[in-house]
Amino acid sequence: MNTTIIVITSFIVSFVGTAIIHPYLVRFAKAKDIVDNPNTRKLQLRPVPVLGGLAIFFGIVMGLIACCTITDCTPLFIVVSCMMIMTYVGALDDVLDISPIIRLISQVVTVLILIYVGGFSLNNFHGLWGIYSLPEIVSTPLTIIAVVGIINALNLIDGADGLFSIFCICVCTLFATIFHAVGDFPLFALAIASIGAMIPFLLHNAFGIESKMFVGDGGSLQMGVVLSVFVMEVICKPEYSVLVAQSNLSLVAFVLAALSMPVFDTLRVMIARIAHGTSPLIGDKTHLHHLFIGLGISHIGTAVLINLLNLSVVGVWYLSAQNGCSADVQFYTVICMALLLNCGIYYGVALLDKLIPEKMHQARLWKINHRPSRRFFDFMRKFVDKM
Repeated sequence: MNTTIIVITSFIVSFVGTAIIHPYLVRFAKAKDIVDNPNTRKLQLRPVPVLGGLAIFFGIVMGLIACCTITDCTPLFIVVSCMMIMTYVGALDDVLDISPIIRLISQVVTVLILIYVGGFSLNNFHGLWGIYSLPEIVSTPLTIIAVVGIINALNLIDGADGLFSIFCICVCTLFATIFHAVGDFPLFALAIASIGAMIPFLLHNAFGIESKMFVGDGGSLQMGVVLSVFVMEVICKPEYSVLVAQSNLSLVAFVLAALSMPVFDTLRVMIARIAHGTSPLIGDKTHLHHLFIGLGISHIGTAVLINLLNLSVVGVWYLSAQNGCSADVQFYTVICMALLLNCGIYYGVALLDKLIPEKMHQARLWKINHRPSRRFFDFMRKFVDKM
């Protein structure tokens, strides 16, 4: 199988597909007032269209259709169907603000389709704690909880321009590497198509003014399904056990490391809300991206920084595997590193705010007043608005 052709075809077609449909969706969303309005917990200053998920879905599907001429993509039928369900549920939520219960039910139903129709599941720990194959009575509820958690963690990370799309590009690249290593070409094509579809959206989201659009719940729920499928594929398919035997890689530790920042950020926020006696479902400004932007870091700087933190967790996991650490040690290493970076940074800054408030205030002002030259950003804004 010529993987170069798959990469070129799926990437280019998905990139072009998203780039073409994006401006039409922006105009449609503005005309129909399908926008995300500013409020006390959001960071934008004006209404922004929220149909970016439809543009990404269109690009991914076009990329996969093109790949069907090269490799058999029929195993992805159920995956694309579940992506479509979540895209439309999310888009309806963006437009009509549906109830959280309906959203939750739709997510659980989607996971059940992936389990019982698609054959995906978290049914193997690959030696973690000495556990290998899991019985269905354990794997099914575990899969539902984990996948619903991943989907909502992806939804909550979408709070700064460029953060969500850069994260998805990085994680899809990591999984594409794994899929290529074992010859899983359908999911390899899906990962590459997702990267290609994300890049035009990233440019508009991070730099656009007139063409700016948010991914919306339609996009975050959709990509939550994609990344969840990647996680389940790596965990449940026996061919990935070769990586455990040959390279001493703990697959459970890998998937946790790849999704570490949104997962641990969500856990920290939810636990803190419950500890303070508030509902974990009520939004606030306690996510890590809110902290960085509050420190005076730009949106794109915040997006890059959080993704570098995420990749550093992956890097530490990989080093632990290469140094012969057991599956248990690799797993604990990922947890400790993720907690250190997420909770350590968040509560460390809070402590400094109490101990040296004046210096922290001066540091914020310095960062705001000493950002990089606006020439590059002005050029990019004019460029993407004309795309």
